[in-house]
Amino acid sequence: MGFVKDRFKATADQQLLEIKSIIEKHGNTKLEDVTIAQAFQGMRGITGLVTETSLLDSNEGIRFRGFSIPELRDKLPKIENGNEPLPEGLFYLMLVGELPSQEDVDHISATWARRSHVPNHVFDVIEALPVATHPMTQFCTAVLALQTESKFSKAYSEGISKKEYWDYVYEDTMTLIARLPRVAAYIYRRKYKNSEHIQPDGLLDWSGNFAHMLGFEDEGFKELMRLYLTIHADHEGGNVSAHATHLVGSALSDPYLSFAAGMAGLAGPLHGLANQEVIRWIEELQETLGTQEPSKEQIADYIKTTLTQGKVVPGYGHAVLRKTDPRFTAQMEFAKTHCPENPTVKTVWNVYDVAPAILEATGKIKNPWPNVDAHSGALLKHYGLVEEDFYTVLFGVSRALGVLASLCWDRALNFPIERPKSVTTEWVKNFIDKQQA
Repeated sequence: MGFVKDRFKATADQQLLEIKSIIEKHGNTKLEDVTIAQAFQGMRGITGLVTETSLLDSNEGIRFRGFSIPELRDKLPKIENGNEPLPEGLFYLMLVGELPSQEDVDHISATWARRSHVPNHVFDVIEALPVATHPMTQFCTAVLALQTESKFSKAYSEGISKKEYWDYVYEDTMTLIARLPRVAAYIYRRKYKNSEHIQPDGLLDWSGNFAHMLGFEDEGFKELMRLYLTIHADHEGGNVSAHATHLVGSALSDPYLSFAAGMAGLAGPLHGLANQEVIRWIEELQETLGTQEPSKEQIADYIKTTLTQGKVVPGYGHAVLRKTDPRFTAQMEFAKTHCPENPTVKTVWNVYDVAPAILEATGKIKNPWPNVDAHSGALLKHYGLVEEDFYTVLFGVSRALGVLASLCWDRALNFPIERPKSVTTEWVKNFIDKQQA
């Protein structure tokens, strides 16, 4: 089966026994009470999912299997003479639960390279769309077109044991992740580069090959892609893209259909699409103030004007975090090494210096600190990837690592279909009346 697959199955079997024991002994233990506000306002903060791959702490930020982003940048394998972690290593960590060796990472890179061939009909489907179609729409459509390759769907239709589900989901996951860079790069070259496509280079790592197919050979950009695809991969299970993938997968939809659902969620302005809004706001700030490097005083006045107009400062605030997003910090450290004199990067840093205090002073914002979206656009533009509409596709390629690793775990642990209870507003009113009586 391949040693990574074997290790995943052994780890999952052990954890399945542990979960059965927990449910048997503590299944009726209540985790928390749900408030009426939580029921009406997006189930915010309700503990109702188990996601093995990562956990978000409001003060420490995201941890992948217990490891922080600074630890991952230090401990995960890298290419020779490279400084940034390979996403292959993070995928292994999320899947198996332990840090990979260089051999483990090389195995995954080689596996994805072998499986990266995209059937021609997928390109035909993309070509059938108008070129003006948003890249995320093209990306979602292409993922659905890839579904014809699903081994899980075929095996399920032929009749397989529930104990075998994980096997076919794993195989679909590995193939889908392998092909996403080719699909994403094809969309980019079609839309922005006159359909002058670049063939993959099987000798490169997953991120390096993605950069190559996009048309960027700069080693700094390849390093940025390794960092970007690592830090955007997962953010526990409650965010829209992760939850949508999990929810659709719980109905035993195959990984292609499940991931397409997650990507439809990622395309929303309140989720993945936010990254393009941040850089546009920065550029509007520069244009309005008439300089590429506005002073902190100018930026502060512009932020106050933005708030007075009833608008938000994009890239600031987070549903869970109550500190600077470690993913923002990782990108800032990268920029200090690779492009410290870039005017837009310096503007991002100056916004960081003044925005939190202004936002906090309003008394309306719980988290005035930057999130991951606040920095990524400036780095991408520095290397020449200037098309903001494409940024969410990059996010989607990365997010596949986390949500599909989680989907493998869902099937290995035999998680059931997700079906929370809902009530009507009338039911809530009657409940309140009874409580008051």
